[in-house]
Parts: sequence; structure tokens; C-alpha cells
Amino acid sequence: QVQLVESGGGLVQAGGSLRLSCAASGRTLSTYGMGWFRQAPGKEREFVAAISRGSGYISYADSVKGRFTISRDNSKNTVYLQMNSLKPEDTAVYYCAADFGTYSVSVSAYDYWGQGTQVTVSP
Repeated sequence: QVQLVESGGGLVQAGGSLRLSCAASGRTLSTYGMGWFRQAPGKEREFVAAISRGSGYISYADSVKGRFTISRDNSKNTVYLQMNSLKPEDTAVYYCAADFGTYSVSVSAYDYWGQGTQVTVSP
């Protein structure tokens, strides 16, 4: 079992940047593919980015490609999401998730989830 805790969310103006962190405990993070998802009010949870165990494979949603960067430091048991050029439509609760298999763009593939961190982008 792994526990995930997100941090780094907040309020930022459009065009600004935030860096989210996801710290894992309980098991080594290198065992898992990792993903970031987000959920805006009244909408379904959607894929943002994913990274394989060894960082060899990375995927992004088209809506964030070129603006967001996912990375991981297995020695620190932490995954990051660098978010640049933020837009009001990026406003959501952001969740990190761990996939014991590999990594995936599908919500249903993930085994463990954090509690989420709020990101609000003002116009």
C-alpha cells in the first residue's frame, strides 16, 4: 500500500506558474507508474500527465502539452507537475495517482490516489 500527499496548489493569475508535488510513503515510488489528474466542479476527473517507473515514457493531455511538465525523483519518493502559462480553464483540484502496473491515461487504471490540491487560476 502507498499513501500519496499532494502539495503546492494555490491561487495564481493567468500566465503564472505553480509546481505541484506528490510525496509517497509506505512503499517505494519506483514500483509505480504515476499520473496527475484534475477535476473541475461539475466535471469528470480527467487525465493531465503520466510518467512511467523509470521516466522513460511520458504522456500529456493535449490541453496541457507544452505548458506542463511531469517528472519524478524516485530517490525522494516524489512526483512533480510543473505548470506554466496557466489559464483559468486549468482551475481544478489536482490529484496524483499510482499505478502498480505501468502507467496509463485512464482513471480506472490507478490503484492509489492522493487527497488532491486546489489550483485556482484567476483571469
